[in-house]
Amino acid sequence: MNLFLTIAIVQIVALITPGPDFFFVSQLAASRSRREAFAGVIGIALGVAVWAALALLGLQLLLHRLAWLERGIAILGGAYLCWMGLQMLRASWKAPSDAAVPVVDVRGSSAGRALMRGLATNLANPKAAVYFASIFSAFVGDGMSGAARWGLWAMVTAETVLWFGLVAAIFAMPAMRRAYVRAGRWIDGGAGAIFTAFGLHLVWAGVRR
Repeated sequence: MNLFLTIAIVQIVALITPGPDFFFVSQLAASRSRREAFAGVIGIALGVAVWAALALLGLQLLLHRLAWLERGIAILGGAYLCWMGLQMLRASWKAPSDAAVPVVDVRGSSAGRALMRGLATNLANPKAAVYFASIFSAFVGDGMSGAARWGLWAMVTAETVLWFGLVAAIFAMPAMRRAYVRAGRWIDGGAGAIFTAFGLHLVWAGVRR
């Protein structure tokens, strides 16, 4: 039980720290429907489930032996986040400064699309892979039963849904939406800049390895 509590605390601290997932959910919730926002949350949780499962199956050992794989994940993930950031920057650049409604590109907008974007955003961040590989290697020993291992997997996945579900609910509130209406151009631009900078950092880190 102490192990579960320890990893639960480590996971919630990691979730609270702002990153691409947080900016994706908050921007989506403020600019789109609640349904799409929560679909995006499910997509992120699926990504976490994938990384956590791979970590439990020995991802750290694989990354240690195949350095090129970690480098490739970093470069491809960084390139995707750059692409997302540039799309946001383009949308903010085209938006009139006195827009009366949230200005976002809603072409093809749907819950399914939001889910896939959430999944891709999480999977594109190789730091998630390193994070789960590190915490599970540090706390999960060879003597741990399969049931306990997958109990941890279910716990971190559920924590992700609960935390980002809360974030989505907060940013979907009318007051937050009104704030987005007034400053949508700058919010999109800021989120785009953050995604682009984070993506460039990952690409550069991957190239330097």
